[in-house]
Amino acid sequence: MGGRKQKISRDTCSQKLGAEHRKYAKGPTSVWITEDNQVTPSNEDDGLLGKILCPYNLNKAYLKVVRNKGSHGIDKMEVGMLRDYLKMHGSDLIKSIKSGKYQPNPVRRVEIPKEKGKTRPLGIPTVVDRVIQQAIHQVLSPVYERQFSDNSFGFRPGRSTHKALYRCRSYISEGYDYAIDMDMEKFFDQVNHSKLIEILSREIDDDRVISLIHKYLNAGVVVDHKFEKTRQGVPQGGPLSPLLSNIMLNELDRELTRRGHRFVRYADDMVILCKSRRGAERVMESITKYIENRLYLRVNRNKTKVIPFYRIKFLGYSFYKVKGEVRFRIHPKSIAKMRDKVRELTSRSNGWGHAKRKEKLSAFIKGWINYFKLADMKGLMKRIDKWYRRRIRMLIWKQWKRVRTRMRNLVKLGINRQKAWEFANTRKGYWRIAHSYILATSITNERLKEAGYVFFTDYYLKVRV
Repeated sequence: MGGRKQKISRDTCSQKLGAEHRKYAKGPTSVWITEDNQVTPSNEDDGLLGKILCPYNLNKAYLKVVRNKGSHGIDKMEVGMLRDYLKMHGSDLIKSIKSGKYQPNPVRRVEIPKEKGKTRPLGIPTVVDRVIQQAIHQVLSPVYERQFSDNSFGFRPGRSTHKALYRCRSYISEGYDYAIDMDMEKFFDQVNHSKLIEILSREIDDDRVISLIHKYLNAGVVVDHKFEKTRQGVPQGGPLSPLLSNIMLNELDRELTRRGHRFVRYADDMVILCKSRRGAERVMESITKYIENRLYLRVNRNKTKVIPFYRIKFLGYSFYKVKGEVRFRIHPKSIAKMRDKVRELTSRSNGWGHAKRKEKLSAFIKGWINYFKLADMKGLMKRIDKWYRRRIRMLIWKQWKRVRTRMRNLVKLGINRQKAWEFANTRKGYWRIAHSYILATSITNERLKEAGYVFFTDYYLKVRV
């Protein structure tokens, strides 16, 4: 950003929160939990921490946590129990934070499945800590938003993956045909606490806020009922971690901007675009040194590489050119993940009935298409639907099981008795039968639609861009 940096102070926050505060009448502030956010602002002039702990901000944070729901932390307190707890203990909680005696609870570690059997660690704070983290986020975020790069899109209001993709496409259209596919190794687990605190201290002049954030960073994690210290990293899962990660990586954004590079970043997923391979290789070497020597993060040198634009995998998408126009397509790995998910949802072993299976498939297909609707994929969707319908027919054939059930259902669907008898007694495999003329003319595409199945092509043609 141009101009002199301004520290986050009580005056700065007063400007952001004051306008909202003025519309509420003055009054007692001991109870701050309401369902409609109609609370009285605090009269206390208590620095930045006072703005974080003012009734309006805390109530807004409480409502946000309740709306997001989510799982319990190590104390097993559910979101539904939060209101009563805060009404009873809210004043003591605020006093302990102001006095510096508050100690956050460790986060509960859970593993989220990824591709190829890998997992991503997720840290779930207690619901009380989620409220406090959200309150901190609400005060710090508007101020840091003014400093963040225009090429940063992750975890920011008014920004999205699609906007990041459009920005990437615009740079490629300008002739930046080579990309540095930057892979920061386990970024959220490798954030250096001392470096992050140093960056925060440049802007925040209230040491109590710095101390509180530091406590959250050092709160530790519970894995399989065993406590482990956290000497580095920002646990994914809390309201504060996305903001802290952006604050950390904003240092990299500034350096890239200072050097005049074209880049697009979504959280720790980044591509840096150059006009030549040789230039990209030079940039990759120098930026890797900056990340490792100045930010104390690790770059995965095996995965970080220079590639032509058509080999980019960014946010599940890839790019290609037609008559000089850069267009979107789906990366093959994204297609493979989608197929795996459809296999899972059309598996007979999950114990679902037809209604639940159709509901799950519909939700997945609509969500997937809405995310990938920028891509040119009409032909792909037709091929996927052909395979998907075959899986549904195979599933139905498996569920019919017995010979008499198969024969009865085939006859009901218009197959003559002789043919129905032959196929009901067949010893051919399920997958082969699912591709047969008999099932294609009995369990037709139209009947599957009438039964409530949603198909990729139909929904894509509704929402395509």
